[in-house]
Amino acid sequence: MLTNDQIAAQLTHCLTGTHFANLGERYEGKVRDNYTKDGKRILITTDRLSAFDRIITLIPFKGQVLNALTKYWFEVTKDIVGNHVIEIPDPNVVVAEECQPLSVEMVVRGYVTGTTSTSIWTHYKNGSRDFCGNKLPDGLKKDQKLPEPILTPSTKAAHGDHDESVSPDVLLERGAVTKEDWDQLADVSLRLFKLGQETAAKQGIILVDTKYEFGRNSKGEIVLIDEIHTPDSSRFWIADTYEKHFEEGSDQDNINKEFLRIWLADKGFAGDSEVPEIPDEIKVETAKKYIEAFEGITGQPFEGTPGDPMPRIEANLQKYMQ
Repeated sequence: MLTNDQIAAQLTHCLTGTHFANLGERYEGKVRDNYTKDGKRILITTDRLSAFDRIITLIPFKGQVLNALTKYWFEVTKDIVGNHVIEIPDPNVVVAEECQPLSVEMVVRGYVTGTTSTSIWTHYKNGSRDFCGNKLPDGLKKDQKLPEPILTPSTKAAHGDHDESVSPDVLLERGAVTKEDWDQLADVSLRLFKLGQETAAKQGIILVDTKYEFGRNSKGEIVLIDEIHTPDSSRFWIADTYEKHFEEGSDQDNINKEFLRIWLADKGFAGDSEVPEIPDEIKVETAKKYIEAFEGITGQPFEGTPGDPMPRIEANLQKYMQ
């Protein structure tokens, strides 16, 4: 793993965002800058960290870690479902086929946990026993494993708005998806999650929950888009310490952005007020969680490309700027 000093040195070179005038029509997501041109979508993964449906801060090497993990998982899962990737010409970039995104995020949960107001644990401890159409038994504890993974889909909110967790029946009533598409999405999502849990378990890691995004390609096929099983879209715990923390009722050993969420919550931040100033050492520790996730899951070292990423990205995308 990169040292604290190597990560700290990158703090002044975090990728905030891009504005390439000749790369196509630009759309800014929470974490990725998207450019569309000639049937292609170029996704540039920045170092922005999103939590509580807002941009919180910049984390060094975060974009590179997300891109590297996405590359790994798209390759591992292509036999379950196709994806939109054409090539990955840069540590921060994916060039993909332009797809029509489906207006639903497929969230799969294997445990009763979470810290936000929309989390399954928050709903459960407040007395709810029905979460997105899933009936939950009494007596569950925080971080307890569910008998079987459950689907808790959410609407795909516009930039700046909040996603809404809903039941499949609500999605169908609103016309967000057809019954045929829902059946396919549900089947594929549960299969992806099963493979993700099995793969992570071999490395001593628990895949707790995740979200998948899908789109329809030019052939009309539903394919996986955006990212998969990254510390942004998923929650990971260390397996060896799970039982100890569960019995004690203490926080699990996270290797995802939940580390920063918990730090913010401890400072009294719930998403609606001004973001507390985040010290550099917390940013470095958050970066280490992302790197730990990559190395733990893939079994490969994360090298990282230091320095200002902008000249490198521009050079690697020249053929798309003609």
